[in-house]
Amino acid sequence: MTSITASITSRRRSTAAAVTGTALAFTALVAAPAASAHSTPAPAFTCGPAALPTGYSDALDKLVYNGAQIGGLSSLTYDPVAHDWIAGVDNHGADPARIWSFTDLSHPAIAGDPLVLKKADGTPYTGQNSDNEGLAVLPNGDYVVSSETEPSIRVYGRDGIQKSSLPVPARFAVTGTTPAGQATGNATLEGLSIAPNGREIVAAMEGALSGDVSAADATAHRFLVYTLGRDGAWKLTKQVGYRTDPGMRVAEATLYGNNEILVEEASFTPAVGNGVKLYAVTGLGASPDVSGYADLSAAPAGSFLGKQLVADLVQCPTLGATAKQPQTNPLLDNYEGLAFTGEVGDLTGVSLISDDNFGATQITRVLGLAVDLPRG
Repeated sequence: MTSITASITSRRRSTAAAVTGTALAFTALVAAPAASAHSTPAPAFTCGPAALPTGYSDALDKLVYNGAQIGGLSSLTYDPVAHDWIAGVDNHGADPARIWSFTDLSHPAIAGDPLVLKKADGTPYTGQNSDNEGLAVLPNGDYVVSSETEPSIRVYGRDGIQKSSLPVPARFAVTGTTPAGQATGNATLEGLSIAPNGREIVAAMEGALSGDVSAADATAHRFLVYTLGRDGAWKLTKQVGYRTDPGMRVAEATLYGNNEILVEEASFTPAVGNGVKLYAVTGLGASPDVSGYADLSAAPAGSFLGKQLVADLVQCPTLGATAKQPQTNPLLDNYEGLAFTGEVGDLTGVSLISDDNFGATQITRVLGLAVDLPRG
């Protein structure tokens, strides 16, 4: 089969046959969603400047497993201990907080009963006291989960029992809580990821703090960077600044290197639908600490991470997908989880999962991309 590197060379000579070979070679070699009966081979880099689609699956949409409906999936990562893909449920009424496991992303299937997340006393967290948006697996197998409710970052053992939590500055608390913070409800710690070296965790704020918003600028966001100390404890070492495009929020931020992050920016307009852009960010380690700025919107340009657009999902071919609500591109939905599925040549497999909010007009969908990511 044509190699990715050879296919990219052919693609740059603009041959349609090589474009198809690139997509097919990638889906055959990387555990990302593959082209199926309802997807067609896509031309290269049609999802923005550096991405092409490899397929999608709606197999999880409104699926019921042992009486529990699958939905509200707001995170996605690989669990190397179980050798499964896992996704967390953000919240659903009084239901217990859950992590679901899938056997693969090409044809997603439930791998067994979900893991229920519990307090140290064994009482389950529920959708009434947690809103779990971010998920990562530590080198020792523990789960790290960020919740938008407070917000919080909690560490759970393999049995789902909470073991500890990471410190979150008081100003990141939701406005109206005691003590009062500067974060907007349902717009706090949305993104969560651990570096390949296992020694850094990045937690990304979905929205801007009220103290960082001016009449002319609401794009200044803060990411929290934690480092593993020699004593085995996670310490908050700095805050870094990130600017979204106007009108966009941070839906996910996933490290693809020790200093590189793929940031998902998202938007939703009822008459238009969802918008999703993926930006590559390099130089995390060299980025300045912005915790000393009371108003990040007024900070100099050098205070913010640089970003490079690699994908605009609205530009993707539809792949024959259908939508249950107005969408500029019916392939789009409320994508909130993002994971890397492997590398072939110059391309990296990226899978996104959408949060249907347990709603009739939204879809739980897994979308696969092959992306040319820059390295810092």
